[in-house]
Amino acid sequence: MDVGHYAAEPGVISATGRAEFEYNLDLALEVKEALERLGVRVRLIGEKGDYAVLHHRTRDAGGADLFVSIHHDSVKERLLPRADDFAGFSLFISRFNPFRGQSLACASRLGKRLRENGFQPSRYHADPVFGAPRPFADEPNGVHYYDNLAVGRSATMPSVLVEAGVIVNREEEGRMRDPAVRRRIAAAVAQGASECLREKSR
Repeated sequence: MDVGHYAAEPGVISATGRAEFEYNLDLALEVKEALERLGVRVRLIGEKGDYAVLHHRTRDAGGADLFVSIHHDSVKERLLPRADDFAGFSLFISRFNPFRGQSLACASRLGKRLRENGFQPSRYHADPVFGAPRPFADEPNGVHYYDNLAVGRSATMPSVLVEAGVIVNREEEGRMRDPAVRRRIAAAVAQGASECLREKSR
């Protein structure tokens, strides 16, 4: 379980001025607890805010069965005045990951569980006008291809990056700060990940 970003470069600054790294850490700790309740052994990476080199994260995850990186989302700078128009979760995998098929299967599981828990996928990243674009790998479940994603292409195990919500959106940031919402997201991610690990072990 990778806590996205680090202290010196804490990621997106939210609508209320809070750093993304703090949101990532809060959620990663919740996911870790939820996974452990399901009997899954979890190793946290980056929780101290000291992992500046991205491929060191996947290197130090060697031996794990699944790499999940926790993040919160933004929009392009030119769209910040309209940030409240963008919301939802997104999931990313790299086609350069040696376990591309398993990465996609795991990401789809996570997306399905998030939807079942009342969360909606964002379409922002696949939009050719607003987004990068990052093409959909599984549109209903909010999974995108992001081939040059460092923690996706350098991982030696299936890898999924989770963007839990758009924290430059004032309303969505409020939801991301709500402990009850965070627990629901964590439960969904943990359930999806544990199902994926069970499938992988068969």
